[in-house]
Amino acid sequence: MDMLILVPKTTNRLHYIFDLIIKDLLGISFKFTTDNETFASFDGPKFHYGDSQFWHEPFQKATGLLFEHDITEKELKIIDYNDVKAFFPVYNDKSAFPFDIFAASFYLVTRYEEYLPHINDKFGRFQAKDSILFKMNMLEKPLVNIWAQELGNILTAIYPDLHIKKKSFSFIPTYDVDAAWAYKNKGIFRTIAAFARDLIHLDFAEYKMRWKVVFGREHDPFDTFDYQLQLQKELNLHPKYFILCGEYDLNDKNISLRNSDFQNLIKKLGDYAEVGIHPSFSSYLNKEKVGMEIKNLSKVLNREITMSRQHFLRLQMPLSYQILIDLDITDDYTMGYATQPGFRAGIADTFRFFDLEHDNVTNLNIHPFAVMDGTLRDYLELNVEESYEKIIGLIQEVRNVNGTFILLWHNETLSDKKRWTGWLSLYRRLLDFALVK
Repeated sequence: MDMLILVPKTTNRLHYIFDLIIKDLLGISFKFTTDNETFASFDGPKFHYGDSQFWHEPFQKATGLLFEHDITEKELKIIDYNDVKAFFPVYNDKSAFPFDIFAASFYLVTRYEEYLPHINDKFGRFQAKDSILFKMNMLEKPLVNIWAQELGNILTAIYPDLHIKKKSFSFIPTYDVDAAWAYKNKGIFRTIAAFARDLIHLDFAEYKMRWKVVFGREHDPFDTFDYQLQLQKELNLHPKYFILCGEYDLNDKNISLRNSDFQNLIKKLGDYAEVGIHPSFSSYLNKEKVGMEIKNLSKVLNREITMSRQHFLRLQMPLSYQILIDLDITDDYTMGYATQPGFRAGIADTFRFFDLEHDNVTNLNIHPFAVMDGTLRDYLELNVEESYEKIIGLIQEVRNVNGTFILLWHNETLSDKKRWTGWLSLYRRLLDFALVK
């Protein structure tokens, strides 16, 4: 039997967040009603979201966010709730939560705050330090999942026969291929220029390594793809790859897609894993450029491209996602921060993009990742052991809510060379930890 939910009125926002929390996370089918008599006479499980309790039904005091259509600055008062924090407090002792769980969850997953005036970083990105989760020191907690679990416990305590979906933890490794090779296949002009730069800087060790790799005397350190394929077979992994296909530029330094070795590598990866586009830095907010890069990758693989992750994690709400939707991308993996680990949208599960600008839910699936290798090494300057501890802590947070942990890695991180020395063993250790049943 469906749960009946009494609300003052229905809106697109209301439908969206109740679908996410009640149906997707808890697995409970439900229907809305705005009629008090229908609700009172209903003999099955029911829930009331509104201004005041109607009878003795489970009740959540509502704030106004889900009944609005515009986007306005909100005063976010932070409160303590059990072992975490929350916002949008309500003052009603009959309310299931002392805050509006649905409004708070909607604010997080729609990235409401990213539509409001803010100062971007030098790459045009919303800054983690400006997020409500960072300010609450809750960025490393999947709050929406935690709150949903609490709601499930409340409902099953009242309705023991109510069936809550049994979710299970899952782990998805993903790779961004920004530079398939460190020295090989760069073309004669780039290679000569690189040799000259090594000499100018008196970097004879780099010159010697480049010479050995270019002339086939040593393996290119960024070419770790065979090892990745070995891990797939050994551990039954199902990774996803995102290939940078833009023209060479200051922040786009992959191999030309016209290079036959690069094409063969992409085809090889496509034989064993899902492959998506990594829209270039220079294509940011340029639908024509992104579309051309998707088209070029599609030609190499001879298949439709439906996955994406932005290079440099450059994401502007809602335009970046509107462009992807127009280009028939169905799944995006950009939702996370470059500068901080954690859960940018407060959730460790896939959710659909809700376009606040147009007030409608879309068919674009958002897959939030939890941590990127470069965040730990370059932004936070953690050593290998500190990075490992940070990652397994995040994995445990996701495991606690039976969510999906998505890891963002790069092929060069597995080189075990230079600044990535020790990260090869770190990667294997975290895989072993993540895959324990």
